[in-house]
Amino acid sequence: MAHVKPVPRAELAALDPVLAGTEASMGFVPNSMVTMAHMPQLTMAFSMLAGVVFGGDLQPMIDNFQKIVPADEHVEDKLAPDLVQLIAYAVSLSAGCRYCQAHTSHSGHRLGVDEEKFAQILNYEDSALYTAAEKAVVALALAAGQVPNDAVADHFAAMQAHFSQRQIVQVVAVISLFGFLNRWNDTMATELESSPVEFAQRVLGDGGWQIDKHAG
Repeated sequence: MAHVKPVPRAELAALDPVLAGTEASMGFVPNSMVTMAHMPQLTMAFSMLAGVVFGGDLQPMIDNFQKIVPADEHVEDKLAPDLVQLIAYAVSLSAGCRYCQAHTSHSGHRLGVDEEKFAQILNYEDSALYTAAEKAVVALALAAGQVPNDAVADHFAAMQAHFSQRQIVQVVAVISLFGFLNRWNDTMATELESSPVEFAQRVLGDGGWQIDKHAG
């Protein structure tokens, strides 16, 4: 059973041109896209990314989508930027991408996350540094970064005490975006920039972080 229910198609009139195009291509509308629709702009952004990755031309997509892109009516329901980076760091740690670990910890600290939260993240369950809400999302991110994926219903039950359905979808979107970035940067051996290198060596080094293949 899905951990988050899809939004009924009847409630997604603003996305109908996007969903209709996918339906014409695939013969049905994937439940993944209407689950993303808890954040309607996410469905559109994913459609554009997928179109480009599959070889499409972005310009016609932009021309079409800008006429129909729905307004974000729940801007107040977004996750805080520092929490986004904490989630991104946790999933990157679990996936083993040292490039993304350096980036997300460096960016998170710039947004106000205590350095010790990154250094002690594997002890989050017993740490007073983490709020109950943070513990819930870190638990999911660490589980979801594993192969095979270790996310279970209990992770979502824990998050429901602290987050709306839209926010939970955003949590999973952050995890999924970094699934892409973790694969990209680990596969490409992307060279790390100096600022995140210096931060990661100082804050994450004792926990085993090394630059490895991401050195210049």
